[in-house]
Amino acid sequence: MSDRTFTLDDLRRILLESAGAEEGVDLYADISDTGFEELGYESLALLEAGGRIEREFGVSLDDVNLSDITTPRALVEAVNELLSVDTAAA
Repeated sequence: MSDRTFTLDDLRRILLESAGAEEGVDLYADISDTGFEELGYESLALLEAGGRIEREFGVSLDDVNLSDITTPRALVEAVNELLSVDTAAA
């Protein structure tokens, strides 16, 4: 359980740590609604990022189908929803 909020900056850091950055992609621009594929991240990179999110934020992404999440904004919202459920259950 975590009382933290998962942010776009957290996602940027985790993506860079787990998969690096595609050449020519500026992760520090407003990427919130840009598709992961357009940003150069395929499903394997997202699975690795998902594992890091689970470990760092104490959530289980088992109920979230990462293949259905296509943008950073959608992933941030899904993680924050899990965080709020965990906090409410405490």
